[in-house]
Amino acid sequence: MPDGFGLQCTPQYRLLSRSQIQELHRATLEVLETVGVRIHHAEARQMLQAAGGRIKASDIVQIPGYLVEEAINHAPSCVTIFNRQGRPTMQLEGRNIYYGLGTDLLQTCDSETGELRPSCLQDVANAARVADYCQEIDFIASHGFPHDVPANMAFVAEFMVQVQNSTKPIYFTAAGQQDLAVIVDMAVTIAGGDAQLRNKPFLIHYAEPISPLVHSKAAVDKLLLCADRGIPLNYAPALLSGGTGPVTLAGAIVTANAEALSGLVMQQLRAKGAPMISGFSVTPLDMRAGTTVYGSPDERLTHSACCDLYHYYGLPVWGEAGCSDAKVLDQQAAFESAFSILMAALDGCNLIHDIGYLGQGLIGSPASIVMCNELISYVRRIMRGFNMGPERLAIDLIRRVGPGGHFLAEDETAEFFRQEHWIPTFSNRDNPENWVFKGSPRYLETVTQKAREIMASHIPVPLPDTALNRLQAIYHKAEQQLTNMVFKT
Repeated sequence: MPDGFGLQCTPQYRLLSRSQIQELHRATLEVLETVGVRIHHAEARQMLQAAGGRIKASDIVQIPGYLVEEAINHAPSCVTIFNRQGRPTMQLEGRNIYYGLGTDLLQTCDSETGELRPSCLQDVANAARVADYCQEIDFIASHGFPHDVPANMAFVAEFMVQVQNSTKPIYFTAAGQQDLAVIVDMAVTIAGGDAQLRNKPFLIHYAEPISPLVHSKAAVDKLLLCADRGIPLNYAPALLSGGTGPVTLAGAIVTANAEALSGLVMQQLRAKGAPMISGFSVTPLDMRAGTTVYGSPDERLTHSACCDLYHYYGLPVWGEAGCSDAKVLDQQAAFESAFSILMAALDGCNLIHDIGYLGQGLIGSPASIVMCNELISYVRRIMRGFNMGPERLAIDLIRRVGPGGHFLAEDETAEFFRQEHWIPTFSNRDNPENWVFKGSPRYLETVTQKAREIMASHIPVPLPDTALNRLQAIYHKAEQQLTNMVFKT
């Protein structure tokens, strides 16, 4: 074969050239140096000032470019995440891709009635159980927000039911430093100690600044706590293009990147080498409806740019896919979810959350998780590509069968067809007559029924009784301490 001829053919995609990446980075540094970020956290401002940041007015900090470069250099290029049994599950680096759920959807599409209703704690448990079953889902998150739990205990309750309904890594949120500390203590109990959790983290905390260019006290409190305790942190802005950021995509990218990198600077100043999965979300604001748009091509372009930037930085990158603006699981939900899942894979995004989201990040659906699981399987087959080695070129086989023959009975067909051909789980490939004979099932009906079956029958690996008892003690103590507490933002 000619020199440089690769045996494995895989899809290749990058949106930005190196010079375009560098221009976006230069513009980001200019914003941080000349505009700065507002930080509602005295300790963080003092830390930045001591390192060379400049205080402008009372709470705005201008951050020199060299602090940003140092933070990028100090942050780890690879973050390994384990499952709750201590086995490595996700190697967040390079162009490795992992898909999982998102957090805190206020409504749920009921799997029995199809009606929208407020999400409850059982919906969090259901989502964890469905995702635990689905082989293509790599990590879990709450999916729903439990309205039936006191507000200050909601995120603690979410974590409690997630860890009982799946062994997969947990992507989680918290309201503030107080409930985050409780969740970390629960994770320490499961891991067997602080050192064990630091060495084999099975959770990632999601926190975010406020666009444009503001870091709240609660967000920075959580950032610093995670840095101190070695908890992998995803500190990522969710900017609205045309609302909380410029309407131009390039301007929105620069603003969001400044927010993300200023968070990285604070984290690395606090604890050099602390694990961060960075990046940003730039979603358009629909000027007609006044809504956030998850399923637009504009959002996918900014997602690609984000991934190109963070690959250039050599940092693990976060993003979103498998989410739709549709309010029910319909054709719109399918095509928006499919495009985003494919594009996120082509982007080489490491930590891809929001699988199964509907309704602009407001509606959860177990059936949507099942559908996205199959879409991810489809996309991973595309990303695997195909091999062009001598066996796969099959010249000898073609010669042996010859013109007019067939390949059904050949050994190579039996050996390779499962590797070469994607086999769906739910997509219907019957001929029309058989499809009608089987009752003309629709895809939505099929995945909805499967979600019901999983919720009814799938049994996740349970926590050991001793760990569960300790978690329950921590939970009940937190109930007494947090229920009437006012969290400061």
